[in-house]
Amino acid sequence: MSSEAFLKEIQAIGEKFLLKLQKLPKAEPVEIVCFSVVLLFIATVLVLTIIACSCCCYSCCGCDGRPDPRHRKSQVRPAAH
Repeated sequence: MSSEAFLKEIQAIGEKFLLKLQKLPKAEPVEIVCFSVVLLFIATVLVLTIIACSCCCYSCCGCDGRPDPRHRKSQVRPAAH
């Protein structure tokens, strides 16, 4: 998929989302609950992704931005005879 087609697809999804938001005040309660569940799912995925990325970066780099020396790989050298 080209980037232009991808952008058009994202724009179409955004327009559908805005249309759904505009119709939400007149919607039935079941439709409102379903829409809320979908939004909650999307928000949960985004929050968990941010948490996972921040934990990964924190464990690799530490809080001061420098690599943690305990996580460095050590090279094994052959023993001298």
